[in-house]
Amino acid sequence: MKRTKIIDTQDLVGKEVNLYGWINIRRDHGKLIFIDLRDRSGVVQAVFSPSDTELRETADKLRPEWVVRLKGKVKVRPEKMFNPEIPTGKVEIEPLELEVLNEAETPPFALDTDGYEIGEESRMTYRYLDLRRPRLLKNISKRHEMVLFMRNWLSGMEFWEIETPILTKSTPEGARDYVVPSRLYPSKFFALPQSPQQYKQLLMTAGVERYFQIARCFRDEDTRGDRQPEFTQLDLEMSFVTQEDILNLIEELFTSLVKNICPSKKITQSPWPRLSHREARKKYGTDKPDLRKNKKDSDELAFAWITDFPLFAKQTEDDFFHGSGSAKFAPSHHMFTAPHPDDIALLDSDPLKVRGLQYDFILNGYEVGGGSIRIHQPEIQEKIFNLIGFTKEQKKQFEHILTAFTYGAPPHGGIAPGIDRFVMILAGEPNIREIMAFPKTGDGRDLMMEAPSEVSPAQLKELHIKIVK
Repeated sequence: MKRTKIIDTQDLVGKEVNLYGWINIRRDHGKLIFIDLRDRSGVVQAVFSPSDTELRETADKLRPEWVVRLKGKVKVRPEKMFNPEIPTGKVEIEPLELEVLNEAETPPFALDTDGYEIGEESRMTYRYLDLRRPRLLKNISKRHEMVLFMRNWLSGMEFWEIETPILTKSTPEGARDYVVPSRLYPSKFFALPQSPQQYKQLLMTAGVERYFQIARCFRDEDTRGDRQPEFTQLDLEMSFVTQEDILNLIEELFTSLVKNICPSKKITQSPWPRLSHREARKKYGTDKPDLRKNKKDSDELAFAWITDFPLFAKQTEDDFFHGSGSAKFAPSHHMFTAPHPDDIALLDSDPLKVRGLQYDFILNGYEVGGGSIRIHQPEIQEKIFNLIGFTKEQKKQFEHILTAFTYGAPPHGGIAPGIDRFVMILAGEPNIREIMAFPKTGDGRDLMMEAPSEVSPAQLKELHIKIVK
């Protein structure tokens, strides 16, 4: 008999159903045993009576989180026993067959709560149990819906989804790389991508014109509530566009997503307000202001654009971009951001006054994503490298993209909204770990897999690596 989803039992009164799932709760009321059976779709109650001795004996052994198959008949509950808290609250299952598929140890913590009261160490160690909570499964489901909407919407706008490499080259882009040793090329290393930035610009040079990717990114930096060592972003790039084109496209995409996937949410202002970086800092003291009218209303979404960022900031000795030359400038976004065309002359006279064609996507006081119109002329790109203070050796790390630009690179630009952060805000969660299936802890560890971990001496020897303690 074909499996029936538990949620569908509410519409199958009088029918026989074949259910699979976990025992959520077992209640023994003397003559009657009540079982709440749970699958991904929901929970339904089954009632075992004394009339069937064999079924009742099996039901008497059941414990929470055991995995079972239950065949039964769907019946209407007595009206006084209706449960309005769940979709299946007007029906119950009269058991006909019960099969235990797997027994379970007692979980190390309660699974019938929202989980906030449980320590991170326990939750992350047993994440596969923690994820059984309806709250977390709902978050993962909502994330899936949002990503699917993005994919379909962008495909309808003639974007192509293209995967870019995970094993790539280490280049100074603003954060520390995760490096991967090469067995075949001793003393050389791959790096995990901080973003697909250079690849997507090369795709524009290749003539793709409209690209997107649900991209996995890696940055070796300190974690916090809205940041993880590895994260996911909606990465996209377009050729022959202006800043206005990109802002309008993203605004339309995310407004449509909210209306279709989260209709209970209300957007504070549409079109989204736009503030210059200078204006935002002067008026709100931050470049990511929370523009909600009622900051206690979790259903209010205050989108905004911040534009006209300075192209450079003053460089310090500790700045990750610090070059070995004499320059004193660091890119405020990244080194591929195009200068405002009206400020090109200032690159030679007063770089700190140059505006960049950079824009940030703000929501409820969070920066959800940033983007820019990119440099596509090799001479401008080399000038930016010089202002940063890159040596010939450092510039050589980007030789591939400088060479590509000499073969007719189109004007192009893009943006990369963070999916984790966006879903976190819409789900009303306190940090992005609550909307990721397998996040790292606050100190960057995977307790479930016990990573990072040591590797064998044989592996190290094969990679020509020696550990110095």
